Amino acid sequence: MRNPKLWVFMLTAASVVYALFAVWRAWIVFQEGNAVGVLLAIAIIIIPVLGVLMIIREITFGYTMQQMGSLLAREGGLLPDSLPKDPSGRTTLEAAEERFQELAATADLLSWRDWYLIGVAYDEARDRKAARRAMRTAEKLFRHPPTPNQ
Repeated sequence: MRNPKLWVFMLTAASVVYALFAVWRAWIVFQEGNAVGVLLAIAIIIIPVLGVLMIIREITFGYTMQQMGSLLAREGGLLPDSLPKDPSGRTTLEAAEERFQELAATADLLSWRDWYLIGVAYDEARDRKAARRAMRTAEKLFRHPPTPNQ
């Protein structure tokens, strides 16, 4: 299967089914009424519920990134894919770092568009953690734009 959305759906569905099963089993343990059972039931419930919440957060993040990328594409604001490539097809590290430096120097730190592009530049420069942080910042600014007096 090459459809990532189908994989996400299948794995999310499996996680939800697992969480429901865990909650059902926890309820059975909880009904026994002893202190150890109650604590165990709480632990059994917390872990899968946290997992489902994390999945929801990541799906929401992915959907927002897709919205932002589509909007930038319609506006013509995406970066051109014109940087030199390695034989593997990846952007050369030197070119990616140079692009990053240019973007970072001119970025408006209150603009989700600039943070999105910085995230792309970080990703091209092979710094995935920084790319994710930049995209999270872009997401926050996209969802809650700063007011003019900030």
